[in-house]
Amino acid sequence: MGMGEVQAGWGQIVTIAIMAIALGMDAFSLGVGIGMRGIRLLHVLQMGLLVAFFHVLMPLLGLVAGNYVGHLLGRVAGIAAGGLLVALGCHMVLGSFRVGESNEMRGMDHRTLWGMLLISLSVSIDSFSVGLSLGVFVSHVLLTVLAFGACGGIMSITGLLLGRRVSRGLGEYGEALGGAILLGFGLLFIF
Repeated sequence: MGMGEVQAGWGQIVTIAIMAIALGMDAFSLGVGIGMRGIRLLHVLQMGLLVAFFHVLMPLLGLVAGNYVGHLLGRVAGIAAGGLLVALGCHMVLGSFRVGESNEMRGMDHRTLWGMLLISLSVSIDSFSVGLSLGVFVSHVLLTVLAFGACGGIMSITGLLLGRRVSRGLGEYGEALGGAILLGFGLLFIF
């Protein structure tokens, strides 16, 4: 293995880590909002585990589909993947400034299993799109989905716990930051 291959491998790992954190920002921001309404520690753990599970499952499905599409379309798939990340990043940034959209999910009853499943799935849907984009060029599938799951779960738990103690504005900034990171990576994929 040459020095260039090692550097390319580390570049992919750093990219995966940054994207995992960016995707976790959505779970973090939602966690802050839910935590501010009051949540038991058992529910914090349950929701964190569900978010981690969906942050593994959704990008895994996206990676498989993206890998298939990447083989079919070649370079065009890379540009499409970048465009998808740009659109997702813009959606997250704009969504962080909309009061009604994020409060809808925060209004769901997080104490029921159905509510926890829907909330966890809602913050993990974005990871399918990112997985689809990453499936075009990523070779470390297991590392990618485990990083997404770990970051999603940890950031969800952190947001829920912090939400019990901090102001509402922190969550909105977290979602905007995550969207900006995905937007940046989308532009890198395209150019």
